[in-house]
Amino acid sequence: MGAPIVIVGAGQSGLQVAESLRSEGWEGGILLLGEEAVPPYHRPPLSKAYLAGKAEEAQLFIRSPEALAKKRIDFRPGSRVAALDIARQTLTLADGSQLDYEGLALATGARNRALPLPGAELDGVFGLRTLDDTRRIAEALAATEAVVVIGGGFIGLEFAAVAAAQGKRVTVLEAAERLMARAVPPALSDFYLALHRAHGVRVELGVSVAAVLGEQGRAHGVRCADGREFEAGLVVAGIGVLPNDELAAAAGIACDRGILVDACSRTSAPNVVASGDCTVTRLEDGSLRRLESVQAAVEQGKSAAAALLGRERPFSARPWFWSDQYEVKLQMAGLAAGADRSVLRGSQEAHAFSLFHYRGEQLLAVDSLNQPQVHMLARRMLDAGRSPTPAQAADSGFELNTVLATPAPAMSS
Repeated sequence: MGAPIVIVGAGQSGLQVAESLRSEGWEGGILLLGEEAVPPYHRPPLSKAYLAGKAEEAQLFIRSPEALAKKRIDFRPGSRVAALDIARQTLTLADGSQLDYEGLALATGARNRALPLPGAELDGVFGLRTLDDTRRIAEALAATEAVVVIGGGFIGLEFAAVAAAQGKRVTVLEAAERLMARAVPPALSDFYLALHRAHGVRVELGVSVAAVLGEQGRAHGVRCADGREFEAGLVVAGIGVLPNDELAAAAGIACDRGILVDACSRTSAPNVVASGDCTVTRLEDGSLRRLESVQAAVEQGKSAAAALLGRERPFSARPWFWSDQYEVKLQMAGLAAGADRSVLRGSQEAHAFSLFHYRGEQLLAVDSLNQPQVHMLARRMLDAGRSPTPAQAADSGFELNTVLATPAPAMSS
């Protein structure tokens, strides 16, 4: 029997590659290597429902080892790949053993950016990325009353919301002048600043953190560059992630702050694809795009499986994301970069509204808060290339689904 297709990384995207290979007719061996000691699991609930005690750990797992075995997917947890030889089509594992492959998928994910501060090594200082991280944070959270979150992005604010809901004294320290600045427009930054403060969270913007303070090896506070100190028995850093592209780069595969892939998840190496958070795509203008989302992980996984089978399945859908903080669900469709105006639909005071972002008359993205039907319609409109006028979008009485029912404009010759 020939060499298997090997998938490095057993997260959402790696699992998708494996299952798509089988469902698309691959009858050969499939080897799924996971560095963690647990089966594939959903990552988004870690900072939301699971940490809040609203989801059991068993609910996180996407597939059990038994379910994978039924699909003839050889799942091997606790397997770290140390080296890749493209010419010989072999992998070397951390224990020194070697594996041959017929095709290879790299779904190595990303890791937390390390906190570059004195005291970052103290007990009580965490990043939030893996199931093990979340288990330890939950234990530490139960044992403290004061929490500092370094970083006002999605992960940091989701954790802050959970901690505040448990009655903890929470301080968020953000270096930028507004929250979630990389991901949302100023209007949403302002909304979330007011939301967190209304729930008792202290939010400090434009601050530089100088050190984590501790005694006897354990954190007890944070000092800022301006000399202010904040008490903390638990410090959670949410300052971004770095793609795990070192294995690919060492093997000579093209990387640039991530493994470079095309729309079909192919890398620069023959018989090697990549998908998920470890990847980056170069756009026509030369800029790089990395999408950290479940949708991208799943769709790139499908594209990667197709490519390994010699088929074309480009990932072309508009991206979408979500975040749960307190009673507010933010759902984002499309990318607002390049927008020159935005219009409001709904009521900010009622915490139920959407922002429609336009370049000229072309809809680029929609950010919806507690308006799931608008979000679903936005995804459909963006994928179909349809745009309500700004006036229609701002009119809550206008039926957005009529935009999808209207025939597409004829293409000019």
